[in-house]
Amino acid sequence: MSGPQPGRAGMRVAYVVGTVGGGTGEHLAMLARGCAGRGATVTVYGPAQTGRRLFPGPRPAGVTVVPVEIADRPRPARDAAAVLRLRRLLSRATPDVVHAHGLRAGAFAALALMGGRRCPLAVTVHNAPPGSGTARAVYALLERIVAHRAGAVACVSGDLAVRMRRLGAAAVSRAIVPAPPAREPDAQAVAAVRAELGAGSHPVVLAVGRLAAQKGFGTLLAAAARWQDSDPCPVLALAGQGPLDQALRAQADASGIAMRFLGQRDDVPALLASAAVVAVPSVWEGQPLLVQEALRAGRPLVASRTGGIPDLTGEDAAVLVPPGDPDALASAVLSVLGDPALAGRLSAAAAARAAALPTPDDAVEAALALYQQLTSHAAA
Repeated sequence: MSGPQPGRAGMRVAYVVGTVGGGTGEHLAMLARGCAGRGATVTVYGPAQTGRRLFPGPRPAGVTVVPVEIADRPRPARDAAAVLRLRRLLSRATPDVVHAHGLRAGAFAALALMGGRRCPLAVTVHNAPPGSGTARAVYALLERIVAHRAGAVACVSGDLAVRMRRLGAAAVSRAIVPAPPAREPDAQAVAAVRAELGAGSHPVVLAVGRLAAQKGFGTLLAAAARWQDSDPCPVLALAGQGPLDQALRAQADASGIAMRFLGQRDDVPALLASAAVVAVPSVWEGQPLLVQEALRAGRPLVASRTGGIPDLTGEDAAVLVPPGDPDALASAVLSVLGDPALAGRLSAAAAARAAALPTPDDAVEAALALYQQLTSHAAA
């Protein structure tokens, strides 16, 4: 028998993370703060840059960040060094539970724990596999390592849960990834956004996210090219930054789209309030924060039927279209803009769905319950 099971007030939690941003980073930071606030001692192992991004201000009490350079792409020598460093750090720290976020971090943690002190490992799988090629083969290897080594696997969408069960993962559950609460914007803030967009009497179609291939913004711009002759012509506003910024700008210029590139924003609630339709054209998503924010704001949604999006919206709180289909996307946006009754039904359904969304407290409590379950089994 091992030692006594730790209570949450004395629990030592080690988070392992690679190069992340967006919702994955926000989720991990939320769990770290929440667990530390409930008396756990939290150490985050990951790239120095990730640590600065997760905790940009003063470090929360009870949270320590230790640099381990887990890169976002395979580099055999560097990856081996990172696993060895993580092994030494975890051996010295003797955490009660290790929780890795992402398959690379999960595989690194699993390898680091092999042959050492018995310590339970949980892994949250945040993303779908790449489409093809070497990246997909590497992803498949990481999946197998996690499936066979982790004591618990939490997945952000049902399709990922099915994949991990097929690979033999023993305990698969759905991760709770809530959007942080946001204050309702005042009328002045919304008016300022409308003035900035220069939309006048034209409806605004809003998209928000990292300017990367997964988000499907190229499909959205192709859809917008199809509605340029409509009257009134919707104004497309895109908030975010990323590697496809210049390519998307060139696509918009070539198509003559009425569009506003807004860059990174910290006033998403005001942007949502100014929008007639919120578009989420992603190739794949887990539990996207934007969809949750749009539901809470009661905005009409047009979104891809992919990943975990339908689980959030149901069939009544969004018009769901196939990913990568600009014709279907354009038709759906125009149908909402042209039918006030449909827009009203979507808004009402969004508010109803929002009332059932999980909160950050729900996510932290679920994580702590999982940690206590894992440590109890390890002590048996």
